[in-house]
Amino acid sequence: MGAGMRKLPIGVQGFEKLRREGYLYIDKTEYIYELAHSGSQYFLSRPRRFGKSLFLSTLRAYWEGKKELFEGLEIEKLEESNPEAWQPYPVFYFDFNGKNYQAETALENVLDEQLATWEKIYGGDSSRSVEERFRNLLVAANKKYGKRCVVLVDEYDKPLLEVLNKEALEEHNKAVFKGFFGTLKSFDEYLQFVFFTGVTKFSKVSIFSDLNQLEDISMDADYAEICGITEAEMTKVFGPEICEMAKRQDMTEDECLAKLRETYNGYHFHYEGEGVYNPFSLLNALKKRSFDSYWFATGTPTFLVRRLHDIDFDIRKLADRTLEANEAMLSDYRADNPDPLPLLYQTGYLTIVGYDRRGRVYTLAFPNDEVKYGFLESLLPEYTPDCRSGSGKDIFSLRRYVEKGDLEQVRETLAPYAADPRKLFKIGVNFSSETRNLMEWKVREEN
Repeated sequence: MGAGMRKLPIGVQGFEKLRREGYLYIDKTEYIYELAHSGSQYFLSRPRRFGKSLFLSTLRAYWEGKKELFEGLEIEKLEESNPEAWQPYPVFYFDFNGKNYQAETALENVLDEQLATWEKIYGGDSSRSVEERFRNLLVAANKKYGKRCVVLVDEYDKPLLEVLNKEALEEHNKAVFKGFFGTLKSFDEYLQFVFFTGVTKFSKVSIFSDLNQLEDISMDADYAEICGITEAEMTKVFGPEICEMAKRQDMTEDECLAKLRETYNGYHFHYEGEGVYNPFSLLNALKKRSFDSYWFATGTPTFLVRRLHDIDFDIRKLADRTLEANEAMLSDYRADNPDPLPLLYQTGYLTIVGYDRRGRVYTLAFPNDEVKYGFLESLLPEYTPDCRSGSGKDIFSLRRYVEKGDLEQVRETLAPYAADPRKLFKIGVNFSSETRNLMEWKVREEN
């Protein structure tokens, strides 16, 4: 079968679909085995489009005992001598993706919908509160199966991130989560395994103060490559695709690998961890055989860009690799935290590039060119709201003016922002040196 006919799992988040329909798969099942046999309750934070949902779906298939889906994978060998392997457990899978949480009772409606599905299996009283219904379901499932329950929660923070600009609704959703998932601590005797995923770990949010039994593996060396694709995994599984991409780009395979590395690799979730590729971007690049920005095309970080603008954050620091933080700071994301570093790190715009063991301080930077240039170019419209594409004041027009030496057009483009020209200069790290020199000139002229 030719490379063009092989099925790349772009956007495929269901493990069963992936295996039954013959998509290529990066085998992460060794991690499933380690988690299932070494502990019971976990939390994992990773950026969007990093394979969290697929990993959780793999966990679901494992706990449901679907052995046939794991044929030929690492976990099949690891469980070979385990007589208790592949026994089905009752699984409660909460998926908070793809929902709109702007209405006041949106979160309760999502929970009600999922609980009602399970109540058709185990019975229950839908007139009670959602937390009471969840507790009753855990007891009923345990009684029916004679086994403790598995609870999997995908993108727990979606109902919180979506309403950051609505304080009352954010507090409401936090309160709902506090009551609902607080059940997991008081009903521990009914639980076999628990796994939460999300983009962020909200510090000082009641859900985590109540769920202090969750082991946070987000920055654990043993799980640094649990999501994402290492270079060894990429070359082992996608060799034909890399070869075809090199031909399309008129490159040698080594040149193609180097370009893939600088464009999409570079994420580190532990200071000793191996660098990993963003899987969504890498798979799209291999399929389309083109070095484009795929991760950013799935959604501009408007709330983040506006926040950086509001606090007058100096964007030049992101290019100079001068940003430093300790582990507590990186996990301290709160809506009212004036420091943007936790959110920048947890959402994948910054990653670990160095570590001072003595001071226990991390150095942070952009992971790769896709993130660096995509992020910085997304700042210009926020700092200069009239610079939309085709306006003559956008970043591409400004570059053309510089290349032509048309200083009058450059002056006209920058003139509306003379009140605070330093804000334009702060995002100049993504421009050519000539553009930056002109921005410096503009700052001097206006002063």
